[in-house]
Amino acid sequence: MNEVVKKKKEREKRIKQNKKKEELKDKFDLETETVINMTNKNKIQKDAQIKRKINKQEQKRRKRNKKIKLILKIVLSLGIIIGGIIFAMTSPIFNIKNIEVLNNEEVSSETIISISEIKTEENIFKFKKSDVIKNIRENPYIESVEIKRKLPSTVQIDVKERIPQYSVEFMEKYVYISSQGYLLEISEDSKGLPIIQGIVTPEEEIEAGKRLCIEDLEKLEDVIKIMNIAKENELDSKISFINIKNKNEYVLYLEEENKKVHLGDNTNLSNKMIYVVALIEKEKDKAGEIFVNGDLNNKFQPYFREKVEI
Repeated sequence: MNEVVKKKKEREKRIKQNKKKEELKDKFDLETETVINMTNKNKIQKDAQIKRKINKQEQKRRKRNKKIKLILKIVLSLGIIIGGIIFAMTSPIFNIKNIEVLNNEEVSSETIISISEIKTEENIFKFKKSDVIKNIRENPYIESVEIKRKLPSTVQIDVKERIPQYSVEFMEKYVYISSQGYLLEISEDSKGLPIIQGIVTPEEEIEAGKRLCIEDLEKLEDVIKIMNIAKENELDSKISFINIKNKNEYVLYLEEENKKVHLGDNTNLSNKMIYVVALIEKEKDKAGEIFVNGDLNNKFQPYFREKVEI
């Protein structure tokens, strides 16, 4: 009986010891796993830091390589451009062979080429367009200029000219005037243009390249209206003189018809011109004066007064 009890106690003791060993083993395994996990975590973090560092270095290297490539491209492009410029500025291929002048009538091509100061056999890229335009526009007839380089060896000068529309008597000569009031040229001949009388622009300002004074420019606008309406009635070619001294009493001289027309001011011009045409036809071959300078809307009746020979 004692033997049985003894064996039972020994067995329970072994069971307790085994259980304790198992608990110690489990505890060791848990601690070991925790340590391993912590070690792995530290390793992962360290690997991540190393990877980030490598990525940053790689990014820096790529940026550096990119900058180097960009600089090389810029240097190469500049080299090509500079080389091209040197070639263009020195090669005889780009020497000017032809100078073409377009849309000129009043000023000869030879004159325009001369004042442009462009020379044949000089390099087509050496002259400045702005300088050439400035030179050509010094001619009063030239309103605007466009310069084109037609590679390899042609220069085109495209001009827009001012057209003489009227003339002014000045010191027994005639000054041609554009419709914008620019004084274009002083000549011995009136060129068959309508002659404007009664301007107030000072004599010292009467010079090719200058412009009529403001008062005369305002009256010139009325002259243009008068001439346009006269053209509609086929009278413009018959007007020899236009007196603008008094803007309330414009006077036309029709040398071919031997008649003077008193227009009055710039109002009701279309109706006034209709009466002028009718009176010219009615008083054909008679010298005299036509009066349409009253208020047509207030019962004024235009009339003709024949010239009386004394």
